[in-house]
Amino acid sequence: MADVCVIGAGSSGIAAGQVLHERGIPFDCYETGSQIGGNWRYLNDNGMSSAYRTLHINTSTRQMRYASYPMPVDLPAYPNHFQIARYFDDFVDHFGFRDRIAFRTEVTAVVPRDDGRYDVTVRERDCGAERTITYRSVLVANGHHWDPRWPEPDFPGTFTGERVHSHFYKTFDPYVGKRVLVLGIGNSACDIAVELSRVADRTVLAMRRSAHVLPKFLFGVPTDHLTTSPIARVPLWMQRLSVRVLLALSRGKVTSYGLPKPDHKVLSAHPTVSDDILTRIGHGDITVKPNIARFDGSFVEFADGSREEIDVVVYCTGYRITFPFLAEDIVPAVDNEVALYQRVVPPAHPGLYFLGLIQPLGAIMPLAEAQAHWIADLITGAAALPSAAEMDREIRAYRERTRRRYVASKRHTIEVDFQEYLADLKRLRRMLPSSKLTGAGS
Repeated sequence: MADVCVIGAGSSGIAAGQVLHERGIPFDCYETGSQIGGNWRYLNDNGMSSAYRTLHINTSTRQMRYASYPMPVDLPAYPNHFQIARYFDDFVDHFGFRDRIAFRTEVTAVVPRDDGRYDVTVRERDCGAERTITYRSVLVANGHHWDPRWPEPDFPGTFTGERVHSHFYKTFDPYVGKRVLVLGIGNSACDIAVELSRVADRTVLAMRRSAHVLPKFLFGVPTDHLTTSPIARVPLWMQRLSVRVLLALSRGKVTSYGLPKPDHKVLSAHPTVSDDILTRIGHGDITVKPNIARFDGSFVEFADGSREEIDVVVYCTGYRITFPFLAEDIVPAVDNEVALYQRVVPPAHPGLYFLGLIQPLGAIMPLAEAQAHWIADLITGAAALPSAAEMDREIRAYRERTRRRYVASKRHTIEVDFQEYLADLKRLRRMLPSSKLTGAGS
C-alpha cells in the first residue's frame, strides 16, 4: 500500500516519481491524460496543455535537464515540445516507474483528516468509477499554466469579433488573412505575434507595459547560461548592469525597433525571450500599440486614442493558480499568491507538498527535482520542518523580497532566482546529518 500520492505526471510530477522510486518510497501517481508530459505534451488529452504546434522551449537543454538524467547530446540548444516530451518518456522508462502512474485518472478531491493523513478521491475517466484512498503525504504537481486568466475586469464596450486566450492557440491556420490583435508582451505573446505576422492580414501587438527583450543567444551562447554563470552570483545591481551592457552591445535599445521604453529595470520582470519580435516590429510586420482602452463593435480603441479594426483578439494574459481538488480555504491562491514555506509547504498542512509551483529565472525542471529530494527527506523523517511561526516568517520575507524586486503583477507572485533558490534547497538538505543524505540532489 502506497503512503504517498503524486498529482500529475508532467515535468514536476515525474521528477517526484523518480526521487520517490529511487528512495524506495511507495507512491501512486495520478494523471488525467493518457500520457506523461503535462504542458509539454502537445494536444494533451487532459486538456491542460498550452503548447502550440511550433513551440520551442525558452530555456536551453543544459539548464532544463534533470540532474539525474542528461538530455541527448544530439538535441538542439532549444528543443521543441515533441523532443521534450520524448525526453520525459525516456526519463520515466529509464528509471522504470511508469507502472506507478495511473493514466486517465483524475484527482477530484484531497481532504485533510484529523489524524494528519489525507483522503484522496480519484475518478477513472473511461468508466467514471470513483474511489477514495488514504495517504500519509500528497505531492501536488498539477502545474500553473493551464487555467487561463482573462483580463479582470474585461475591457468596456462590445466587441463583435472573436476573442481567444493563448492557452487555446494551437496553429496559425484559423488566423490566415485576418486582422489580429495580440495582447501581452510575454513569451507566448511574442511567439504568437511573430508567427501570425507571417500569415495575418495585419498583426497588432498591444501591451500594458513594455519589456526588456532578451535574445535566445548572446554571442553564439544560449542566453540562459547567464543564470548559472558568475554574473548570477554577484549583487543584483551588478547583474542588472552586466545584462544591460550585454543587451546594449548585442541588440541596442528596444525603442530603436519600435517598442516603448520599459518602465522598469532589467531583471525586474520575468524575462521576455525572443530572437524575432524586435526584427518583425522593425520591419513593420507588427504594429505596436498601448493597452486596450475599450471595444467599439469591430474596432478596438487603445489608450493613446488610436483605433484599429480587428477580427480576432488573442489574450496572452497569463494563468490563474488553482487547485480544483482542494477546498479554497486549505491553500488559498488569492491573486496568484500561495503561502508556502520555501515555495513547497503550507504551514497549516504538513504532509501536503507542492512541486514546480515556481517561476524561475531559468528552468523549472531541475528545481522541481531538488524540491522532490527535500520532500523525500521530510517524508522519510530525515528532515523536519521548523515551527509554523518560523515558516510564516520565511513566507512573509519571501513576499517582501519579491515585491521589492519585481513589478507589481500576478505574473511575479511565484518568481524565484534559479541559483539562489537552488542554493536554499541545498542548504536545507545540508542541515541534515550526512548519513541521511541520499540522491542526486544532495
